[in-house]
Formats: sequence, structure tokens, C-alpha cells
Amino acid sequence: MATTTVSQERIRVRFYFALCVTLAALAIGPAGWAQEFVVQLDPTQTKIEFTLGSTLHTVEGTFKLKSGAIRYDPSTGKMSGLIVVDATSGESGNGGRDRKMHREILESNKYPEIIFTPTQVKSTFNPKSPSKLEVSGQFSLHGQDHDVTLPIDIQPSGRQLQMATHITIPYIKWGLKNPSTFILRASDKVEIDIHAGGQLADDGASH
Repeated sequence: MATTTVSQERIRVRFYFALCVTLAALAIGPAGWAQEFVVQLDPTQTKIEFTLGSTLHTVEGTFKLKSGAIRYDPSTGKMSGLIVVDATSGESGNGGRDRKMHREILESNKYPEIIFTPTQVKSTFNPKSPSKLEVSGQFSLHGQDHDVTLPIDIQPSGRQLQMATHITIPYIKWGLKNPSTFILRASDKVEIDIHAGGQLADDGASH
């Protein structure tokens, strides 16, 4: 009888120990973080490159980030904020081509900003190790909003973050003018690669 009582007591101790370990793991693990993260993007550490194929050659160029701030709640997967690109900063190294791009394609005097508004995240951001996220939201280009999902790779280093993503934009389908001529046929899609630097803001500290 005494042996049975001792065995039952050992089982209870092991059960409570396992339960405590599980609860502790949930409390400190990514799914259990009861905090919001705020990320500020640094325009000076961000590179936005575009590539447009054509029958004669491939056009490559850049845009500049104007501003970027993102708030993420890991308990719900909700994300908010704005990432704003300066549409007027687009350049490809050819003055005549760039003037045509701004005047006839982007109409950047009328639509000076390209904006991404994130709303939802799949997967979980871990501030201490690399993360791969799928971020859904609204991409505003040439006065029109479009639903997109961006795959984002994040490499943290302390409070500093390095982020990378790629998006294919079907710009003609989205209502922009086709730049093709009788001689030169341009692709109907433009490839965008973004490498951004930023940091976790003070609001991202644990509550």
C-alpha cells in the first residue's frame, strides 16, 4: 500500500512538472508573446530595385523609400502601418526614358506616392531568430488599391532588422499605360526587389 502511494505521488510530481514546463514554454515562446512589435524602417538602409524585361534589353532602376512604420500584434496576427515609396524618385539611368516613365506611365506628379498598407500576417515573427512571414495588405499604385501578399524574410540582430521581399506587379493589368512601341515590346509585369533595414522601436518592448 505504501509503495502504491509513493508511485502515485511520483506520477503527480512528474505531471505537475511537465505541466509547468509546457506553460513556461508557451509564456516565452513566439506564440505566447503578449506584446506588440513596432518596426521603423530606415530609408537610408533600404534599397528598392525594379526590373522590366523587353524585346531589346532589360530595364533596371531604383526607387527610394520615403517612410515606413509597422505595428504587429502576434496574438492576433494583425498588422497595421504604412510603407511609403517616393514614386517621383524612380530612375533607370536614362533621362529620356525616365521622363516618359514619370509623365506617361506612373504620372508621378499626380500620384507621387506608392503605398503598402499591411493588414495580416501568416506565421510568427521571432525577434531573436530568422523569420519567414507572409504579409497581406493593400498595395496602392496610380490611385488604385490592390490586394497582395508579400513573402518577407527577416534577419534580426539585436534591435536591428534586415528584411527582404520580392513582388511581381502586373502593372498593365492594374491600369497603367503599356510603354511598348512598334519596335520595342515591354513585359506586362515589372519585378520589384526590396532590401530594407529597420529597427524595433521602444513600443516593441514587452508589456
